[in-house]
Amino acid sequence: MDVRSIEDVTPVIEHNGTVPVWWLVGPQEMRQATDGGFLELVSEWEVAGGGLVDPHSHPTHEFYYILSGRGIMKIGDEERTVGQGDLVYTPPDTTHSIWPTTDNAPLRGLAFAIGVKGAGPVDYTS
Repeated sequence: MDVRSIEDVTPVIEHNGTVPVWWLVGPQEMRQATDGGFLELVSEWEVAGGGLVDPHSHPTHEFYYILSGRGIMKIGDEERTVGQGDLVYTPPDTTHSIWPTTDNAPLRGLAFAIGVKGAGPVDYTS
């Protein structure tokens, strides 16, 4: 499972020394894997304490960036605890799910999906 944490990255000072940047995916790093793809979506999501994202798959590269809370990410048969500052990568057509580690607090994040060249429209409602 590909999980990258801001805690494991040394920032690079950019823009004439005005801002630290933590590269979770470096420039051009995903170029070959996403060649011919396109930005499918960017969304913010929340899973309530005790909730769960129904296990699903779709023909996109998907990245979850955890904004707050702690949870369990399951990709294929592998599970891993994730939390604030983690970036999780899910390859196309791989079943995945995520849920908070507690019934009392939500898990909130951002999703970025890169469509695969030639893939048709995706219904995210089912």
